Amino acid sequence: MTAATAFGDPSRAIRHSLHYLIFAYPWNHPYLQKFRLRTGSKILGGWMGIALQLVQQLEQWFELMGAEYAYMVTDKSNEASLRLFTGCCGYSKLRTPSLLVHPVHSHRLKAPRRATVVRLGARDAERLYRSRFAHVEFFPADIGDVLDNTLSHGTFLAIVGGGYEWGGVDRFLASPPASWAVASVWDCGGVFRLEVRGASCLRRGAAAATRALDRVAKWLRVPSVPDFFRPFAVWFVYGLAGSGPRRRAGRGGCVNMARGRAAAVAVEVAAMDPLRGRIPHWRRLSCTEDLWCMKRLGAAAAGGSGGHADAWDWARFCDPSVLFWFW
Repeated sequence: MTAATAFGDPSRAIRHSLHYLIFAYPWNHPYLQKFRLRTGSKILGGWMGIALQLVQQLEQWFELMGAEYAYMVTDKSNEASLRLFTGCCGYSKLRTPSLLVHPVHSHRLKAPRRATVVRLGARDAERLYRSRFAHVEFFPADIGDVLDNTLSHGTFLAIVGGGYEWGGVDRFLASPPASWAVASVWDCGGVFRLEVRGASCLRRGAAAATRALDRVAKWLRVPSVPDFFRPFAVWFVYGLAGSGPRRRAGRGGCVNMARGRAAAVAVEVAAMDPLRGRIPHWRRLSCTEDLWCMKRLGAAAAGGSGGHADAWDWARFCDPSVLFWFW
């Protein structure tokens, strides 16, 4: 993984970092024991005090940047972090999503027959998302800027069924087909890269053998293991939605598009999302025990200039049955 050890002091590392960089300590650093794909970390019990100071300074920086809410993500077994955030820092348990990860092979994943895949422009994708999903939780008000970002590699609409002719987004919204799926792709490799360390030579050799066989005999469709033992990029699928019994076409297309550009493709879905069972993934690479915790920050909770006057805390009273849409 990419890590910065500048200054040695966790609070100084955050305070002196640029807005778009992620600072993480190495695996054997006494402050943080584990770095996850998102924001979770395991905290050693003896360092709870410095961890609390780090969280408080992070929250101050969030407020300076105009944020009203802060959230953290970890796994359910991370008791030390949960005690820190929910017990000491006032965070509320919010969601238990699943992070589903699929490796990128040399061979292509099979796509449903008679599937038409259309790449949407940023403006058409924005119209589709706002028309169909603007009411869902965590829908970004600046979705147009997100879709137009250089790290967003496009939005893809898969339509399953023979004889469908693409006539534009207006026609699609007016009369959508029976089975379709839409997804957008974000290149996390443009911001950070991950690396697996500590694997034995036997495991490394076995993984290399699967890749070699997959390269020379793609027709065998060997479930090869990418080279996770060097810094690698991950693509994140967001805005995943669809309708109909054959709506899994979109995810497979994203994995195929990542060939040669990323080692894995990840997506986070709600525990009760109907798409969850239709998303191809490897169980050993995925995490089904994620836990989101959220907190309303001080200025917003007090009804400051950037917050709501009634100090209503959405993080504590949101409807748990609503599916979240974004990461």
